[in-house]
Amino acid sequence: MSGPAAGTAAAATTTDVVCLGESMVTFLPSQPGRLADVPSFGRGIGGAESNVACALAAAGHRAAWVGRVGADGFGDHLVETIASYGVDTSAVRRDPARPTGVYFRTATDRGTDTHEVAYYRAGSAASAMSPENVPYEALFAGRVLHLSGITAALSPDCLALLRELTAPRPGRPLVSFDVNHRPHLWRGCAEDASVLLELARRADLVFVGEDEAEEAWGIVGAEAIRAALPEPSVLVVKRGSAGATVFASELRPGPRGAEAAAGNAAPGASTDTVSAATPATSADTATPADTVTPVPALRVDVVAAVGAGDAFAAGFLSATLRGLPVRDRARHGHLMAAAVLTVPGDLTDPPSRDRADRLVALDDAAWGRLRLAPGWTAADRAPEEVRTP
Repeated sequence: MSGPAAGTAAAATTTDVVCLGESMVTFLPSQPGRLADVPSFGRGIGGAESNVACALAAAGHRAAWVGRVGADGFGDHLVETIASYGVDTSAVRRDPARPTGVYFRTATDRGTDTHEVAYYRAGSAASAMSPENVPYEALFAGRVLHLSGITAALSPDCLALLRELTAPRPGRPLVSFDVNHRPHLWRGCAEDASVLLELARRADLVFVGEDEAEEAWGIVGAEAIRAALPEPSVLVVKRGSAGATVFASELRPGPRGAEAAAGNAAPGASTDTVSAATPATSADTATPADTVTPVPALRVDVVAAVGAGDAFAAGFLSATLRGLPVRDRARHGHLMAAAVLTVPGDLTDPPSRDRADRLVALDDAAWGRLRLAPGWTAADRAPEEVRTP
């Protein structure tokens, strides 16, 4: 049995979130400076979707990563490392004809002109993903399917796959989509803006930065972004140091909508709690009425601005699975992002759930006073600036 319809029929929801996308071996510099001058590199892993899976698993959720890697040592390293976070990698496919992608980056912040990244991913195993060779039964086995615009840029086959996975169909998981506009991956393709807009409009939960919306679509401001993306039940507009604005539709399901809400409810959450993030697969299933929730970001002593967007998505999804209110979902996203911002790499251990919940429960004034420094997530460390009153 193969294909999206077969996968949906065969799905047994044993996983919270399934993440699909390319992961690569990352080479991190031993010292600051130009790539031409760095004498040695340490090896890590990087990939937006696998980052989300690892962060969710570290936070105690059942997460799976589905991808395609080469039948090489780098592929072994990726699969073994991602699995070490507690992520299910059983559906990862090996490609004997194509290599695992790798990339090198400088130690300087990617927001500066001195930041360099050298990708070696053209023709990678992941770029060969297509509707014909992915395990649909694994992709549809979770409550949430998390995708990103990076995958759509890898090849025409990858774009065709994302169009299949975001197509409305009965019983599909809640589709989470991070726009993740990466202009260099599209290699000047004039369709990147329209493709990303198309995919985002077919998703149920969308993450997009104000900066990338302006770059990709020429749209300025959270309200204008929502006007361009009215379809997703939840739209999270990330505003950098200003925080995030969440637009959530209060869905009123009809018969088919109610069935979908029950089928996609998070463990321990009521249908009403999850309805704000439940897919509507036809025009008559729900009547949306937006609530708008601005959530300020935290003050963070940043070590490296790498992987923060993926961590935010993981924190938001984690809180969504737990049925928490919209404000708390965004606050958990900010805390997960702060954990990554205070370490050099893409991944780190998040704060314990109890500690994160205590911080999320702070009143607005106390939340605004928080300042998080490197090491703040350690269980035995509670610096003054993160103590609860």
